[in-house]
This record gives sequence, C-alpha cells and structure tokens, in this order.
Amino acid sequence: MGAGAGSGRGQLFLRSLLFLLLAGPPARHPARGQLRYAVPEELEHGAFVANLGEDLGLDVSTLSARRFRIVSRAGARQHLEVNLENGILFVNERIDREEVCEAGGTCLLHLQLLVESPLELYRVEVEVLDINDHAPTFPWQEYVLEVAESAVLGARFPLESAQDPDVGTNSVHTYRLSPNGFFSLEVQTRSDASKFAELVLERALDREQQRVHRVLLTALDGGVPERSGTAHILVTVLDANDNVPAFDQPSYGVSLPEDAPAGTLVIQLNATDLDEGPNGEIEYSFSGHAPPRVRELFHVEPRSGQVLLKGRLDYERASLHELYVQAKDRGPSAVAVHCRVLVHLLDVNDNAPEVTLTSVSTPVLEDAPPGTVIAVISVLDRDSGDNGRVSCEVGPNVPFELRSSFRNYYTLVTTQALDREVVPEYNVSITARDMGSPALLTRSTLTIPVSDVNDNAPRFLQPSYSVYVMENNAPGASICSVSALDPDCQQNAYLSYSIADGHIHGMPVGTYVSINSDSGHMYALRSLDYEQIRSFQIQVQAQDAGFPPLSANVTVHIFVLDQNDNAPVIVSPMPRNGSVATELVPRSARPGYLVGTVSAVDADAGLNSRLSYQLLQATDFTLFSVEPDTGELRTLRSFLEQDASRQQLVVQVRDGGQPALSATVSLLLSVVETMPQTLSDFSEFSLPPEVSSSSPLTLYLLVSLGSISFTFLLAILILTAIRCRGERRSRQGDSCSPPRCHCCPGSRPSSDGLKTSNLTAQPPAGTTAATCLDVPAGGPPGYCYKVCLGPESAQSDFMFLKPCSPLRNNEKDPGKRSRPDQHLQVSKEAKQPNTDWLPPSTQRPALKRYQT
Repeated sequence: MGAGAGSGRGQLFLRSLLFLLLAGPPARHPARGQLRYAVPEELEHGAFVANLGEDLGLDVSTLSARRFRIVSRAGARQHLEVNLENGILFVNERIDREEVCEAGGTCLLHLQLLVESPLELYRVEVEVLDINDHAPTFPWQEYVLEVAESAVLGARFPLESAQDPDVGTNSVHTYRLSPNGFFSLEVQTRSDASKFAELVLERALDREQQRVHRVLLTALDGGVPERSGTAHILVTVLDANDNVPAFDQPSYGVSLPEDAPAGTLVIQLNATDLDEGPNGEIEYSFSGHAPPRVRELFHVEPRSGQVLLKGRLDYERASLHELYVQAKDRGPSAVAVHCRVLVHLLDVNDNAPEVTLTSVSTPVLEDAPPGTVIAVISVLDRDSGDNGRVSCEVGPNVPFELRSSFRNYYTLVTTQALDREVVPEYNVSITARDMGSPALLTRSTLTIPVSDVNDNAPRFLQPSYSVYVMENNAPGASICSVSALDPDCQQNAYLSYSIADGHIHGMPVGTYVSINSDSGHMYALRSLDYEQIRSFQIQVQAQDAGFPPLSANVTVHIFVLDQNDNAPVIVSPMPRNGSVATELVPRSARPGYLVGTVSAVDADAGLNSRLSYQLLQATDFTLFSVEPDTGELRTLRSFLEQDASRQQLVVQVRDGGQPALSATVSLLLSVVETMPQTLSDFSEFSLPPEVSSSSPLTLYLLVSLGSISFTFLLAILILTAIRCRGERRSRQGDSCSPPRCHCCPGSRPSSDGLKTSNLTAQPPAGTTAATCLDVPAGGPPGYCYKVCLGPESAQSDFMFLKPCSPLRNNEKDPGKRSRPDQHLQVSKEAKQPNTDWLPPSTQRPALKRYQT
C-alpha cells in the first residue's frame, strides 16, 4: 500500500470540512414539487443537511403533533433523520457512498416525508457526494511480468489496474512508473472512463545481460488531497518465443437476457498463435484486473475459449458487464494478449410490483364523509422501461378508490357513505400491474373495519303485543316477554326495557306489572280479577346505551281471562230473619200457577255466568216444577185434599263453568184457602242468599259479618251512652227529652245476645236520628243512649227495625209498636252481577231491587 493509503482516518473531519468550504452549503433543487439536497459522505452523526421545516413551509411548532416523519421501507437503514423541534434534516448515521451505491454515477437517497392532520406527502432527494476517502489499491503488491527477450521495441504489456471505490475525480486518475532505462508507461482510458496502464518496451532486452528488471508502479487519484497506491513489478526476461497469440478482434459485444440460466454460452473467443508446439497452444483466462463481480458471474474455459454464465444476472443491478480476457501460449516467455468483451443485458419482466402500505388509518367511522383518506400506498417495480411502469387499482363493488398523488404513490379514499349495519368490514383488494409482457401483478388485501355510530333506533319484533292472562294469577309470575333488536353493535346495541308512566283505574301502572330491564320479561305484581278489570294496555320502551340514546315504544295489550271463581248468588227469595223463605199458595191454584221466581246472579262471564235451575228436594215432586232457564216455580197439578198444607222445597242454581259452582235456597210453601194482602218472601228479602246455602263458606261469612256488626254496634252504644249522660247532666235531669229520645220498655236479655236486643233506627231521609235501646247487660230500666247517624247512614251495612217505645199519652194505636221477636238484619255487599248473561225478564225486577 502507498503512503496515501496508510494515512489514518483521523483526518476525515478536516477533509469533510474542506469539502464543505469548497462546495458551499448543501444545494436545494426544487423540481416538479420535490426538494433536492447534496451532502458529502462520511459526515458525523448530527451533521446539518437542510432545514426541511422552512423549505417545505411547515409550522415547526406543529411538526411533532402532526407526526412529521420519514417513511422508509422495512429493514432499510435510516441514514438521515428529522429533528421535530426545529425541522432540521441531519445525519443519523455515517453515510458511506460506496456502500450505499454500489454502482458508479450519481448516488441519491430518496426520502418520503409524511405529515398528518391533514395527510400530506413530500419527496426529497439527497445526493451523496463522494469524498476522497479511499486510496487506489492493486490486487497484488508484487507483480511478475515475463517478457521475451525477442520482444520488439514498442511492445505493450498491460499491467494490473488499481481499484479505487471513489468516483469521479477521486477515482484512479493516472499511473506513474519509477525511472528505468528499458520501460515507459502509457495510460489508457476505457469506455467507462476508468484508467489502466500499459508497460511499453523502449529498449531491447538482453537476458544474458540482465535477467530481471524491477520497477515501481504508482497509481494516483484526482482527489484533494491526492491519494496513491503502489505495486512492485518484477520483469523477468524470457528466452525467445517470438510469436504471441492474436484475437480475431480486440473488442467483442454480446447481448444476453437477464434471466439466462447458469451455463449459458456467452461468447466463443478465438485467438491464434503462429508458433508450433507448446508455444502455439493457447490458454484463456480473465486478465488480472477483471473485477470480482465479473469473476462471480462468468467463467472462461481455459482450452476452448468459451465464456460461460456462472451466476445469476440482474439487469436492475447492472445492465452492462465489461470482461477482459487474455490469451497466452504455453511456450516459454509466453506473452499474454487481451481482448474486451462487452455483455449487454436485456431487461426481462422478472420483478412483480411491490405494494407497501405507508400509512393506514383504521377503523373508519361509518359516518365518515366521502373523500376521507384511509391509507397511503406506494408501489415499486424494479424493472425498467415498460416493465417498470405500474398501474394500481382497487377491486370492484367497494366504496373506495385510489387517487394518485405522486408517481407510484396513491391515497385510498372513500367514495360514498358507509353503513356498518350493511357491511361491517371491507376487504379491499389492491392490484398493482406492470406494463411488461407478460404483465406481472401483485395483489394486496387491506382489511378496513367500519366502526359503529349510534344511527339506528331499537325495533320491536312485533308492532304490538297481545297478552292473555288468567285471573287469580300468582303475583310475581311471568306473563309475557317483549324483545327488540338494534342493528348497531357493542354499547350502541345494548338495550334496556322500561314501562312508561301511566295509570290503570287510578293506580300507577307500576303497581300492576313490572319488566326486567335486561331481558324484557314482564311480571304481574298483583293477582288480577276479571270482575274488576278485564283489559288494560301499557307502553313498553326499549332504549339503547348509545350517545345520544335512541328508543322505541310498543303497546302491550293485556286481556284478563275469566275463571269460574264466583258461585251464583241467590237474589230472590231471601230468607226472612235467618229462617227459611216462606210463600203462600192458594189451594185453588190450577196447574201452571206461578208460585214465584227464584232469581240468582253470577259475577263471572260467558258460560261461567250462565245459570240453570233445578228442584233438588221437594215434599212432593209431582206438585211443583222449576223452569231450568227462568227459575219460575209453577204447579204441575191442582192441590188435592190429601196434599200437605206445608210443602218444603230446595232449589239449586248451577252455573256453566268447569267445574260448576252452585247455590241452593230453601222454600217453605204454605197452602191456604184464601190469600192475605201481604207480600211474600219472594218480594222482600233481608238476609243474603248465602244463609240458605249449605256450603261452609256461608257459615264463615256469617260469623265474620256477625263479629264485625257486634263490634260496630258496641262502639255506637258506648258513644251514645257517653253523649246522653253529658246532655242529661247539662239539663240537670235524669231522663231523656221526649222530642229527642224514645225509650224502649225494659226487657230481659235473650240468650242470643244482640239478635234478641230491641234495637231501633228509622231516621227520616237526610236527617239525623236519635236511637234509644235498653242495655241488656244491666243498668237502670229506661236508661237511654242517643245515637246520631248522618244521612249516609242509610247506606250502612247495618239496618235497624222500628223501635219499640212505651205508649205515650198522645199514642193511640198500640199495634204500631214493633214485635219483640224482630231481629237485627244484616246485608253483605255482593259483587256486581255480570251483564254478559242477562237473566230473563221475569227476574229483572228482583235483580234491580238487589242492585239498589
């Protein structure tokens, strides 16, 4: 190695500084919307290249927020970087031009700069300028050259060329030969402007005088400062072999497709030697200055002169290969002759386009407007000409398109509004196709999910719901389920159910039904009674959890179905004073004589309220009959002398339900010769029909009503006694005032308690009455209690008979006093009869009195 090659790399910074001073600041060349800069190689980390923020007109303060960055291919080295604080492009790592650009010529770094919000793309080219950082080198430090003593003056002997990785003026510029008396040096230039040296014989050689000549060959480059490399040439003088091989022509040219397989014959070389024997036998080989790349790709057969393809060619890496082949005979003092072979490669469309997704913004909102940028796509084809021209397109039937921003750069944008409920995800096929023949293409699939927006309200599966619930249902039981669908997803599709506020028969709807907010199951909160409420409707709302929330309503009609839960209630005849109902029948009655009509009502509906009458028991079944539909009691025949004067009958009333419910009434018919002018028990009634019923429920009702009546009556007696005592004290008298109090004659308490007590209440309509009674439990006779009852007392469940008072001086009719055997009459409020089944016309007067 020369002295220049031995210099240390410590002077690299000084040389770079000198280069910058001579070349000036980095150049910026705007051309067709692009920026171009120049920077020398081997600069240290952090060296200034350019102010991109200023040159691109960007606001430096927003570079970091807009994610200003250099987009590079995966795996590529990042030689340059951008400072986001000031927008300066600086050297990130040392750039070796010989490493970055293997081939000679201009070395460019292509940068793609990307900035978001809005998305913008810039292209910057940075030319790496060569500096003289390499000294020329020779393949060998000592080179042996054999020259026949018979060599003629002017004979030329090609020498090994020096290699310098630098380019331009920094490459090998010239050669220099040390002073000697036999040889001179002549420098030649190849087609690629490279230099090589030839040794020219200037004086005849004489092997007997000097067998070896030593000269020093120096290779110099054109850089500043100048670098050099040396090699020692040992010239050995051989005995005469006075003929050298000769090629047919000094230069050859051949074309070869780049996809030629290994072993392909490139060219057949032919050289001739006029000598005979070993001096005429020729061997072929690469010359000493053949580059290593050539030796990797090609092979020369030593005996045949065939140049064969050894490696794989690549037009995109090098389109021309220059081969130097030498021919040398096998005789003593053989002299090698050289020829040049230029191998031109033909481009073949062997590189499919490469598709790179530079930036992807996914997922995309379904309400994104047309023209929204989804991705930035770059395509690259390493072929040349038409083989490297690429067109890019997206698949059909997708709401996206490609727009070209720069050469081989595209943006994928939306063309219409999206709807996630129709298509939740798009698989967009991007096809890049070159113009070669045959054309090569590359398909890349980009998955674009569509994010949901709450743009769909819930929708119920039915426009309305009809629910049928059997009465007497268990509280808390499920009665139905409503369901709604929301085509949105995730939170926007989560539904909650609720019941709208309202009232049913004056009560909040929430006291009747409830709903599970998650499942939509509805539950009855109370037991429903068909006789009180037959149907009602509610509004159910389904609301999603989106923002803002959307909702939908549906009407739920709830129909209560009747159940046979009410037994018939006998309205007429009503037993008098708790005894059997009685009726008088004239003995002269003819067959078909209407004795009376048994009337009953049923609070149920439909078949459950359809009543039928039958004679269950009779003293003589041949004497009376009951119409099944009307309940009319008629005679079947005329009375005979032997017929009993008292006929006991039991009539049963049965409804049409399943199972059927029934009620009975006992009748006592007295056969008389003449009919008195009194009403029968078929017209008047005071006790509820349950008295005649034989069911246990009747007994329970009577006991309950009796207990309640006794309690209420006792309270009235106490209050009356207290008030009468207070008035008596105020008047300073011991007796009641006649106009205000009527005292009943003293009587002994009966064994029946209140039933045998003489209790009287008969107030005029709209007035307050005073009531006096004799206290059975003790106290002085004639002690009076005054009970003041309001006008509404007439509607009370308790009714009192006419009082029994002692005769006063102005009372003349003793028959008007009440009978001591009169009893307390109690009427229990029954359910209103159902009008779905109307009784016959003959029963309606009694029914009206019952309802009144």
